Amino acid sequence: MIPGVPAPGAPLRLRDRTFDAGRLVVMAVVNRTPDSFYAPARYGDDAAADEAVARAAGEGADIVDLGGVRAGRGPVVSVEEEIARVVPLVARVRARHPDLLVSVDTWRSPVARAAGEAGADLVNDTWAGHDPELVEVAAELGMGVVCSHTGGVRPRTDPFRVQYPTDAVDPLDGVVEDVVSTVSAGAARAVSLGIDPASVLVDPTHDFGKNTWHSLHLVRRTQALVALGHPVLMALSRKDFVGETLDLAADDRLEGTLAATSVAAWLGARVFRVHDVRSTRRTLDMVASIRGERAPARAVRGLV
Repeated sequence: MIPGVPAPGAPLRLRDRTFDAGRLVVMAVVNRTPDSFYAPARYGDDAAADEAVARAAGEGADIVDLGGVRAGRGPVVSVEEEIARVVPLVARVRARHPDLLVSVDTWRSPVARAAGEAGADLVNDTWAGHDPELVEVAAELGMGVVCSHTGGVRPRTDPFRVQYPTDAVDPLDGVVEDVVSTVSAGAARAVSLGIDPASVLVDPTHDFGKNTWHSLHLVRRTQALVALGHPVLMALSRKDFVGETLDLAADDRLEGTLAATSVAAWLGARVFRVHDVRSTRRTLDMVASIRGERAPARAVRGLV
């Protein structure tokens, strides 16, 4: 370790690929939804979604995260409709981009099963085990899983004045304690079912069951998640806590997102779920080089 540099986060292993300290991981958001909170991420038809995947791969994504239901409030989407939106896309990605890892963003076990049978590598369970069978499906089909935290909020609902009591000096540490407890329990269950610990990601899940103060504190306390020994996923991209902090709409939140991304990466987070692949790839490569884990692509200044 380099003095003054935080310890690296745990490696990520999915399928036959391992990402260690030299490669911070970009997970590109591709939503097959008409109502995502960030309009440029809405891919309502197959052609647009296919193009988005190809673009993400070309810009340096390691994983694509395919979603069929908006996380927030909106029209009801049945299990059958979610499968129809996502699963054919999973199959096309595996056929056309064999080196690209595939994640499916769902909290429903039937969707996870259909996606896994079509070739998905990871289940991104944003709603903290709401369907307890989901992790069992992931284990059965050899997929990784994301263990998240919502503070008890149910799928597709918003938090309201949620509080996390604590005996710590900093009252905001209550949310850290609750996140650590929740994702630790989820990760332990996943491992007990046979999932490789390096394929079990932990996600503090900014904005879900949290206010802006909570989400900011979770970024500065990233090391509390890293210490759990699983790869840490940060889904920070253009979220409301960035917008409220800087008083910006979703379209203008890139710089704030990249600032939060840099801090979390410096502190040991491994995987970043993003809308802006090229910008994030460059940001993470720069952070890895400053940390001493990645060599510069070219270093001739002062030498020739």
